[in-house]
Amino acid sequence: MAAQPPRDIPKVSSMEPSTSKNQDLIAQARTFKNTPWCEQYERMISGMLYDSLVPELEEGRLRSRKLTKKFCDYLPDDATTASLGAEREKILRQLVGRVGAEPWIEPPFFMDYGCNISLGERFYANTNMVILDCGLVTIGDRVMFGPAVSIYAATHETEVQSRRDYIEFAREVTIGDDCWIGGNVVILPGVTIGKGCTIGAGSVVTKSIPEFSVAIGSPAKVVKKVTPVEDIPA
Repeated sequence: MAAQPPRDIPKVSSMEPSTSKNQDLIAQARTFKNTPWCEQYERMISGMLYDSLVPELEEGRLRSRKLTKKFCDYLPDDATTASLGAEREKILRQLVGRVGAEPWIEPPFFMDYGCNISLGERFYANTNMVILDCGLVTIGDRVMFGPAVSIYAATHETEVQSRRDYIEFAREVTIGDDCWIGGNVVILPGVTIGKGCTIGAGSVVTKSIPEFSVAIGSPAKVVKKVTPVEDIPA
């Protein structure tokens, strides 16, 4: 068993772990499927320091790897576009916490847990997507990912001993409706990308981006605004 989180180490990183549970995030997670519920899971999704090696979390990650492999390997010789999409969607709904209508993910991809992700309607991801969903990851409707998009909700303290003790923390990531995330974009913990945004290829998103913006660069910065559109009624 890994050591408990250190209590008296000074923090020097710009993003600090939380010191109490986030009941709103816990309530959101209770609506998801197949979560590895335990004390350390609640700490994890709340942004607190947590032990990543407790059995429940290890089993949750193993479950994700099994289902991801099943999804990525599924391509029978007699498959059609329709049958392939239908069968992969069945697997995806076992893996991901919430899935809207008409999802399409091009394999291969990787998710830490899968169960901490909410996908809106008509989500599309090109190949080599990576989502480290130790924090909750919420993706809106009609969002498109280019190839090799990475969402890193997981992070560590900069103090060395904490990492030696397998202690981690995480921050939620949110992407609004109608966003286009370009190829090789990296989205860091705690980021919210507002609806209607475009993030240029190769960007590293370190801070939140306001609605209807185009942002590029490392770190990503807003370079223009686009015309807002009305929400589509649910």
